[in-house]
Formats: sequence, C-alpha cells, structure tokens
Amino acid sequence: MLKEVKHLAKLDSKFVVKYYHSWLESNHLFIQMEFCSQSLKSVLKDKPIVFERQPEDLINSVFEYYISCEIFKEILECVQYLHESKPVIIHRDLKPDNILININFGSNRCVKLCDFGLATDHNTDGHTSSRYEHSVVGTSRYMAPEVYSGRYNHKSDVYSLSLIGAQLFAIDLQS
Repeated sequence: MLKEVKHLAKLDSKFVVKYYHSWLESNHLFIQMEFCSQSLKSVLKDKPIVFERQPEDLINSVFEYYISCEIFKEILECVQYLHESKPVIIHRDLKPDNILININFGSNRCVKLCDFGLATDHNTDGHTSSRYEHSVVGTSRYMAPEVYSGRYNHKSDVYSLSLIGAQLFAIDLQS
C-alpha cells in the first residue's frame, strides 16, 4: 500500500488519477484521490446496450467504432506516459477495473489509470540480469505469459493492452 502511495504522489499528470493525501488511522491506510465516476469495466458492460447490439455481436456502428478508438488512444497515451517515465514504471495490473473514466473538458481527456499497488520501477540502465526479475503479480486474465516466469519488462503491459483492446472493439481472440 505504501508503494502505491509513493507511485501516486510521484505521478502527478493528466494520465493518472490525481493523488491528494494519505493517512494512517487505526492500522488502516486511507488514500484520498480524485473522484472518477466510471471505470472502463462499466463502459464495456453498457456499450452494447447503448449501441443496440448483443454483447457477442461485432461493432456495427461507425460511431461506436470511433468512440472505441478514442478511448483506446487515451489508454495507450496513459501507458506510454508510464513507460517513458524515468525510471520506467510497469503497471503490472492493467485491466478495465483500473482504467477510470472521468470527463474533464479542461484537459480534453476522459481516461486515467489507477491502482498502482502492483506497479514497479523497471531500471533499464542497470547492468545485471536481475533488473528483469520480478514477482509474479497481477490479474491472471490480463497477465502476459512471461510474467509467470518472473522475468519480464514493460512490454508485459502491452500484452494486457491487447486484451483490453479486444474487449473494447468486441474482437474474439479465440477465433
């Protein structure tokens, strides 16, 4: 938990949910953050209903495709921000629950990342092989295969992005 607070405090940007304050009370850590009304998970659940199609059907509307493209573009920008940080930050738990939607007309964005409890710094300047050794953590459905070996880098987040993109565009990767 303290690691999450450390990452949130350091990542003050339009790509990450805003951290305000944290405190300990009765052996519990409380984190005060920006309120975002929805997550990508709720958007994915409601999208077929809004666009009048069955959840298993392909996208059949140019408007739905455009909206999906805009959301995915913003998700990619958020992850790019983490991967271009010094040192590189690997989120390690990218999933629809950890992608928040909040309309902010001032910044012209609606997508932000949250839940940095599993995030880790990836020191690409290190000269030892241990820089690629990490613990096996994350949500198994969105975890890259190399994560199970404990030897991975920031590209494991890209694997998670591919699964999120497939959901967003209603693509069945099993076919």
